[in-house]
Amino acid sequence: MSDYITEIKNLMGQADSLSSTTPAEIIACLTFTIICAAVIYCVYRFFYRGASYSENFAVLLVLVTLITAMIILTISSSVALSLGTIGALSIIRFRSAVKDPLDVGFLFWAVVAGLTTGSGMVPFALIGSAFIAVVYILMNFIRTSRGTYLLVIRYEDKAQEEVDKKVAELKGRLKNKTLYKNETELTVQIRFRGTDTGFLKELQAVDGVSNTVLVEFTGE
Repeated sequence: MSDYITEIKNLMGQADSLSSTTPAEIIACLTFTIICAAVIYCVYRFFYRGASYSENFAVLLVLVTLITAMIILTISSSVALSLGTIGALSIIRFRSAVKDPLDVGFLFWAVVAGLTTGSGMVPFALIGSAFIAVVYILMNFIRTSRGTYLLVIRYEDKAQEEVDKKVAELKGRLKNKTLYKNETELTVQIRFRGTDTGFLKELQAVDGVSNTVLVEFTGE
């Protein structure tokens, strides 16, 4: 039994000596990692379309990228440390809920960037991060060219016919209708291009309409 344990230690020592990482390689790896992390951070910060931007989450993306790269460096440089790292990560539990589904995509992006740079596939990490950034930015512009909004109209019964006509012109989709004692509150989903909101003034000018509100609909 002791001979078997000794042989395992010798094999592990040989693996560690063969896969040792120099300080220069570590610095180079982390440098390329921070470049990928900076791309992820900038894309998230300047093209975020959610209801509430979180600077803490943007910083978390940078940290996740760097930490993942460090973990991969550790695993690739030492068999013993890799076993300990796997054991340590297996007991970690994250209980914070991710509010926006897109945040999950950014987290995966950060993890993959750290994995690729940590494993030495730097060209793949840089090209892949740049490609994902371009695709996301293009999709973001396509999505914002025709926005989805919720139009809330509060009106009296005498304005019902005119309101229905305006909603039909906007091709509105009924989302909610609330009846009060003397008024009705109507919530419809509409889509339009640009920032032309002249229809709000037209609705407000209808006799019997007391209030109109337009809110961007993000699904949250």
